[in-house]
Amino acid sequence: YLINYHDIHKNIHQTVTYEQLKAMLANHSVQLFDVRNPDEFQAGRIPDSVNIPLGQLEESLKLPPQQFQLQFGVKAPEKEDDNIVFHCRSGKRSLTALEIAHRLGFSKARHYAGGYIDWEQCEKK
Repeated sequence: YLINYHDIHKNIHQTVTYEQLKAMLANHSVQLFDVRNPDEFQAGRIPDSVNIPLGQLEESLKLPPQQFQLQFGVKAPEKEDDNIVFHCRSGKRSLTALEIAHRLGFSKARHYAGGYIDWEQCEKK
């Protein structure tokens, strides 16, 4: 399907930067979902992130809250939450995750466009 200018413009408001993410993590005010594969997650991850591989994301977000909590060990995100952030390695999969989440009604979800690559580089500075 076509992406119009409005969507591209909208996406600017749907990204978080390293600095924003760092602040959200420090305040424990983020629901951070890593949509990479489990082996990537095991190899290195952002603290407090929860691994939901992209292929399982849609079914996971549709789970009843109790089931979600049992499966992932964290409170299920709610549709109105404005602190949901997805990330992957470089920003491609997390953009797909964002599209899935928005389609399911998580309208305020965002993604960390820099991904784990950006995180690692920033953390080394």
